[in-house]
Amino acid sequence: MLILPSLLLALGVIFYPFYEIVRLAVSDVSRFGLVRGFSGWDNFNRVAADPVFLDALVRTLVWTATVVGGTILLALPVALVLREDFWGRGVARTILMLPWSIALSMAAVVWLWAFNADYGMINATLQHWGLIDKPLHWMARPETAFPVDVGIGIIVSIPFTVTILLGGLSSIPGEIYEAARIDGARPWQSFWLMTLPMLRPFMNIAIVLNVIHVFNSFPIIWVMTQGGPDNRTHILVTYLYELSFYLGRPGPAAVVSLVVLAIVFSATAVYMWLREREA
Repeated sequence: MLILPSLLLALGVIFYPFYEIVRLAVSDVSRFGLVRGFSGWDNFNRVAADPVFLDALVRTLVWTATVVGGTILLALPVALVLREDFWGRGVARTILMLPWSIALSMAAVVWLWAFNADYGMINATLQHWGLIDKPLHWMARPETAFPVDVGIGIIVSIPFTVTILLGGLSSIPGEIYEAARIDGARPWQSFWLMTLPMLRPFMNIAIVLNVIHVFNSFPIIWVMTQGGPDNRTHILVTYLYELSFYLGRPGPAAVVSLVVLAIVFSATAVYMWLREREA
C-alpha cells in the first residue's frame, strides 16, 4: 500500500504515452494532431513502403554497432592508462571527464564549426600537414558526412565509458597482479587472463548503456547534418523527428516510435536472457 501511489504514477507516466502512440499509429491524423478516424494498418504500410525508413533502419543498426564498438575499443586502453599511478593522473582524469559535462547539442555545434569547409580547423590542419590540396566539404557529401557523425559519436561517448571501466578496474585487487608477476606472467597474459575476465561485468554494463543511449542519440546527427545530404545520414530518431515536426505526419511518426520501442525492448530482452544463461 505504501508503494501503490508511486506505482500508479509510474504506470501512468509509462502507459498513457504508450496508449497515445498506439492510438495515433492506427488513426488518420492531421498535421496538427487532429484524429479524423480509424485507419488500421495504413500508417504501417506507408512507413514500410518508404525507402527512407528502410535505409534509416539499417543505418541505425550500423550507427549503433560502430559507435558502441569504437567507444569500447578506445575507452579500454584509456581506462588502463588512467588506472596507473603517475604524476598528474588527477588532472588527466579531470580533462577526460570535462567533455561529459557539455550538452551533446553544444558539442555537435563545436564539431560542425571544426568541419566547416571554409574556415574549419580540420581542413586547415590537414592542408597544413599536406594531406589534402583543397578544403573538403565534409557535411555536403554522404560518403564523409556519416563517418564524421560516427566519429563524433565515439568521441562524446568515451568519457562516460571510461568512468564505468575505471570503476571496474579499481575493484580488481592489485595483489593478484603481483602474484602473477612472481609466477612469471607477462603483461599481456595478465591483461588477457585476469583483467578482461574480471572487467567483463562492467564492460557488459557499458555496452548496454551505450547501446540504449547511442540508439536513441538525436543531437549529433540532427545538429550536424539533419539527416542529409539526400537523407543519407538519417537514423530512426532523426527520421521520426522529421516526420512529426517537419513533414507534419504524426501517424507514421507514431509507427516509427513503436518500431524504436520494439527494437530497444528486444535488445534488452536478449541481454537479460544472456545474463541468465551466464548465471
